[in-house]
Amino acid sequence: MTPLAFTKDQLHFLEQLRKNNDRDWFDKNKTEFKSHEARAKKSFQTIFENLKVHDLVEDFKVFRIYRDVRFSKNKLPYKTHFSASFIRRKPELRGSYYLHIQPNDQSFIATGFWEPNKEDLLRLRKEFEQDDTELRAILNSKGLKNIWGELKGDELKTAPRNFDKEHPAIDLIRKKQFIFTKSFSDQEVLSDLFIENVNTAFKAIRPYFDYMSDVLNTNLNGESTI
Repeated sequence: MTPLAFTKDQLHFLEQLRKNNDRDWFDKNKTEFKSHEARAKKSFQTIFENLKVHDLVEDFKVFRIYRDVRFSKNKLPYKTHFSASFIRRKPELRGSYYLHIQPNDQSFIATGFWEPNKEDLLRLRKEFEQDDTELRAILNSKGLKNIWGELKGDELKTAPRNFDKEHPAIDLIRKKQFIFTKSFSDQEVLSDLFIENVNTAFKAIRPYFDYMSDVLNTNLNGESTI
């Protein structure tokens, strides 16, 4: 196993945390957690460095293990995964990357646009209304589709206001999110090739990011807005 890959011990600890999700157990095992967390951060750092080779990413964020339970019905104090997001240079580059490591085959990567603001959402919808051919070509390209599959995300049940529900691009216009996800088994996460495979998948999404960034940084006449 490569020095910066994820390990069985990390997955085992997260599974034990799932079974013992309380402060007493965590406090007794905090030293072990810190060791696993430090190794995960090194793996995330490696992924960040790999991303910098083929994209302009400016930072990455490792999410804390502590859950915010203030407004949640789920009062368990700890997350049972390691995760990080990788941030592209703003404002000219849109979209972001996410990695989630969780045992029992629940690990995944995700890319795209989770919560576009209302201005960005309207801009995208107007673009799809005007011409969706370029995006369709990207979404149907083998390089992207073979790795990521179909575009996902929450969507409206009907057409948004002032849009024709019979429009040929209504499937895109109805969307509120524009994301891709790819799942990994524990065996895949523990593979020597896992970090390389993550980087390959992130690299494959670049044509989609380039298109969406171009749309979001121009008006319908193609004039820059930044």
